[in-house]
Amino acid sequence: MFRASVSTFVFLACVLVALVALCAIALVSADAFQRSYHERVNADLDAYCQLLALGVGDALRTDDHTALTTLVQAATKAQRHRITIICPDGTVLADSDGDAATMDRHDTRAEVRHALRHEVGRAIRHSDTLGVDMFYYALPLHEGNTLLGVMRVALPMEHIHDVVRRVRRRIFAGAMAVMLFAVVISMLVSQAIRRSLRRVTAGVERFSKGDFTEPVEPPRFSEIAVLSESLNDMAAQLDERLRAIIKERNQQEAVLSSMVEGVLAVDNQGRVMTFNEAAARLTDIELEKAHNGHLRDLAPNTPLSQFVTQILNSAKPKESEFGNLSQSGRILQVHGSVLRDVQGNGIGAVVVLNDVTRLRRLEQVRSDFVANVSHELRTPITSIKGFVETLRDGAINDPQDAHRFLEIVAKQSDRLNAILNDLLTLSHIEEGEEKASIEVEVTGIRDTLEAAMQLCAKKAAAKRICVLMNCPDTVMARINPPLLEQAVANLIDNAIKYSPDGSDVSVRAETQDEVVIQVEDHGCGVAAEHLPRLFERFYRVDKARSRALGGTGLGLSIVNHVITAHGGRVTIESAPGVGSTFSIYLPLAS
Repeated sequence: MFRASVSTFVFLACVLVALVALCAIALVSADAFQRSYHERVNADLDAYCQLLALGVGDALRTDDHTALTTLVQAATKAQRHRITIICPDGTVLADSDGDAATMDRHDTRAEVRHALRHEVGRAIRHSDTLGVDMFYYALPLHEGNTLLGVMRVALPMEHIHDVVRRVRRRIFAGAMAVMLFAVVISMLVSQAIRRSLRRVTAGVERFSKGDFTEPVEPPRFSEIAVLSESLNDMAAQLDERLRAIIKERNQQEAVLSSMVEGVLAVDNQGRVMTFNEAAARLTDIELEKAHNGHLRDLAPNTPLSQFVTQILNSAKPKESEFGNLSQSGRILQVHGSVLRDVQGNGIGAVVVLNDVTRLRRLEQVRSDFVANVSHELRTPITSIKGFVETLRDGAINDPQDAHRFLEIVAKQSDRLNAILNDLLTLSHIEEGEEKASIEVEVTGIRDTLEAAMQLCAKKAAAKRICVLMNCPDTVMARINPPLLEQAVANLIDNAIKYSPDGSDVSVRAETQDEVVIQVEDHGCGVAAEHLPRLFERFYRVDKARSRALGGTGLGLSIVNHVITAHGGRVTIESAPGVGSTFSIYLPLAS
């Protein structure tokens, strides 16, 4: 469909109006001039004839045809007129351009008939004598009431036409000049309108691209100026609203990106509308692919996709948990509900994901701890209770059995005391770790390591195990000496327990990017599947052997909490039949 611009439409309309108006004016003016000129010719001929009628009347009274011929010829000398004198019976008496004797009677001519009836006659027709169109003016000549004759004056129409054509050309030339002027003015006006509209269009294009920095300059045309001002007001309002929307969106994105919980929103077709970084981390879906992607393509045949489908098909909120703790798995707690617009219509679903792996693992650890501590305490208590009942039932009267039973009771009491002491120590360390109240100082660690070795010297000597130490005096760290001494002593004690008689246990310390303390033994070692849980409370690789060696199951847990309280970490490298190496990493002293 053809669409003309406003400026072109205005230009063509102005030109068309000017053309029609000027053509009408030119035609009317030409016709008016022609009428006016004809009237003027009539008036001139009438005046001319009235003037000439005096002489012609005298000649007619005297019946002097020669004088009459001489008069009409003299009257038309240097003139384009033709004068014919006709008697009342139609006979031509004299003619300025021909021989009257050879001419036909003229009483049949229209203008002559009018004159013979005492009226002024006029007619336009072709002259057979001259061979041109002539304008005839016939004037009756009277003497009193007697008609003396008719004087007819003929004027060639070519002369009249020439005058009319010259005037018409001037009229149309003037009309063309005015038309050209109108075209130029229309073009200037249309160009001004076009420039104004282009400025408005350019402003609207800027506004459509979101650039509201430069307003539209109001043109001189009031209507377009009003339009420009309205556009500027609209742009200002849009700019304000867009800024508010962008601010709100940025705030929403900041909130979503800062949330620990994952947020996932989809429309009714399952296409993702909102997906934050936490959701990407929890679901292992790439953040870039998630936006505007379909959930069934991003996570096909997964519990999450099925859960979202249930939300879309139900109007009630739902919650569920996915995953398990086996093989370092992740457990997600999900809450979902229908997403509604302001009218309350369902437009999708929103799901909030929480990583409850640590909570569930802590719950499992707590459950295991309660079960383990109950089991660990029940064993010595049951043993003590059993031997006390045995003594009460009469064994106390046998000195030998009583002494043996009392030693067992004492041993189980010592074990029970050791478990309670380790639990209190662990509780104290955890409390200090949470409150960050552990006092530390920058000092050399060699003395602390030697003190730990002294604590285990008796047990080492009993198994003829040589504990070797390699620690330069320059190794410094920010530590709590008693706590670090206890942690290292627990590692050395653990190494002595599980090392064969006569073997070596080495204690090394050096400064790298961190302060590294290593306790290495050549004992039975630990299988790889037990390493991740080795620092849990009451976790035992070989429970029967561990209890037989007098362990409480809390020593390595105490080590882990002590080192964590120092801002460090502890690791283990071990293999069955090769031995174990425990490594403590502490921050450098600053």
